[in-house]
Amino acid sequence: MGSCFFLVLGVLSVLAELVHSKHAGITRHYKFDIKLQNVTRLCQTKSIVTVNGQFPGPRIIAREGDTVLVKVVNHIQNNVTIHWHGVRQLRTGWADGPAYITQCPIRTGQIYVYNFTITGQRGTLFWHAHISWLRVTLYGPIVILPKRHIPYPFPQPHKEVPIIFGEWWKANTETIINQALQSGGAPNISDAFTINGLPGPFYNCSAKDTFKMKVKPGKTYLLRLINAALNDELFFSIANHTFTVVETDAIYVKPFKTRIVLITPGQTTNVLLKTKSHFPNATFLMAARPYATGPAAFDNTTTAGILEYHQPSATTTKNKLPLLKPALPKFNDTSFATNFSNKLRSLANAKFPAKVPKKVDRRFFFTVGLGLNPCPQNQTCQGPNNTKFAASVNNVSFVLPNTALLQAHFFQQSKGVYTTDFPANPPFKFNYTGNPPSNIMVNNGAKVVVLPFKTSVELVMQDTSIIGAESHPLHLHGFNFFVLRQGFGNYDPKKDPAKFNLVDPVERNTVGVPSGGWVAIRFLADNPGVWFMHCHLEVHTSWGLKMAWVVMDGKRPNQKLPPPPSDLPIC
Repeated sequence: MGSCFFLVLGVLSVLAELVHSKHAGITRHYKFDIKLQNVTRLCQTKSIVTVNGQFPGPRIIAREGDTVLVKVVNHIQNNVTIHWHGVRQLRTGWADGPAYITQCPIRTGQIYVYNFTITGQRGTLFWHAHISWLRVTLYGPIVILPKRHIPYPFPQPHKEVPIIFGEWWKANTETIINQALQSGGAPNISDAFTINGLPGPFYNCSAKDTFKMKVKPGKTYLLRLINAALNDELFFSIANHTFTVVETDAIYVKPFKTRIVLITPGQTTNVLLKTKSHFPNATFLMAARPYATGPAAFDNTTTAGILEYHQPSATTTKNKLPLLKPALPKFNDTSFATNFSNKLRSLANAKFPAKVPKKVDRRFFFTVGLGLNPCPQNQTCQGPNNTKFAASVNNVSFVLPNTALLQAHFFQQSKGVYTTDFPANPPFKFNYTGNPPSNIMVNNGAKVVVLPFKTSVELVMQDTSIIGAESHPLHLHGFNFFVLRQGFGNYDPKKDPAKFNLVDPVERNTVGVPSGGWVAIRFLADNPGVWFMHCHLEVHTSWGLKMAWVVMDGKRPNQKLPPPPSDLPIC
């Protein structure tokens, strides 16, 4: 190991160290102080939960092969956990972060050190809170650089710029989701979207809260795009400029050009931006607004920033330059969304192979979508016909236990915590994308799927139109997976597998199940532990669109989950 050093997230010094370090695989120390901070947006000063007083939160920077230690100190009244979204956590499931899945929450005044090594990954990921709706303000980028002297498989950029999308509520989001869960209705939508924490000029009283990116002519910039929004997929574009997509979810892809990027909550996308060769007589708007397919109300507003060229020193412009705006697709443009997703392909070369499991040990078919729960007696509920909105996988709406699943699994104390009878197929067949069945009530419980070590899994996820067809970004913890194909209507197990891409499918950790359609993925369960899978639309996760995989230990010592760290929080 190289020498350890301690940083309280001094990003510039970390960058300098990364450039000049002669050692690979060093340990990087960070400290996250979870505390309240007054922040002003939309002319309102609000006390929000932050890391180290920053919003968005600080950047984690490391190289492939580094070990990362993050000391999290909880100074607020809420319970907290942090998830390192997309980090594979090989045999370090205790550091994964989802509350009541891999750990009990960090309580007020408590400390927990997340300890993990970044193995075989490089690119853009992000971290966020993983309990209730706290991730609305608790999030930040993870930048994983290649090992020393290993270049990018694309032109070296002049500069790298993280662009992280979020949402802003004027009200307290914990109050909003708690009230919605009690009433059974849909929670209120956000008041604004943000780019790097700033709403931009299209909202009332927010013109000064605008992200500005200054560029030089004829240079290549790497934009590290992250969708940390709670409940919305987003289209993103910069007026009169073209992107080259080079990476998704920290996996390099075959480069392709596009003027517009689609990015769902939980996804990251790296794009190259080649600026114009001469100083243009304009400034350019960068803008993002939702792609939405569901029947419910949604935020159709636009967040924006400004791309501004450095003026040549000899040039003085007395007149204000015109501001050019990009053309974004309509909010429900599923055709564009589908075409964009279909362009994504793994590099699949000798250096970056696509190791798609060719043999399948277990096949699963999961329906994902909305349903209803009955209203408790002596209570009035706001769902249809006095019911509560719910969401489910194979008609099971997941209920978080009071003890973390991973602890119950490791100490063989699952009784009363979870059951291992999660259905491999829907409990009954129906026309998934047609008229709903007569009974649309869901079952509730903490059910898991148990997999032997190194099981190769093929999973088809089918959207349902029970309440309304809707795109669902599904995130799998602990693994990357290969997206073999997506389609519309009901999946046909006899015809559709013949069209699977087993050569260069894109590798991801989060994929959108198409509205009124399906997606097929494969992954190798080579990471022992308990791994959450859930919709990354936070409202759907709150309603129960989530489940867990339990992957058993292998036979060798390096295939087994180590015991929990001594400071693991207790419930």
